[in-house]
Amino acid sequence: MDLKWTDVHDIAIELYEKFPDVDPQYVNFPDLHRWICEIDNFTDDPNHSNEKVLEAIQMAWIDESS
Repeated sequence: MDLKWTDVHDIAIELYEKFPDVDPQYVNFPDLHRWICEIDNFTDDPNHSNEKVLEAIQMAWIDESS
């Protein structure tokens, strides 16, 4: 399944599985953006993200971690 920026929860799960020892509340947006773009099945345009989308993904990752 290809991931797009709108797949917030699926991206959060991927990040949780790829970075199990990272506390997502301390991840800065540039790193978060890079890590998302490096997910194998992420196929969306890297330039189509924004702070609101990154924040939503970070919040979903926090929820996944707890």
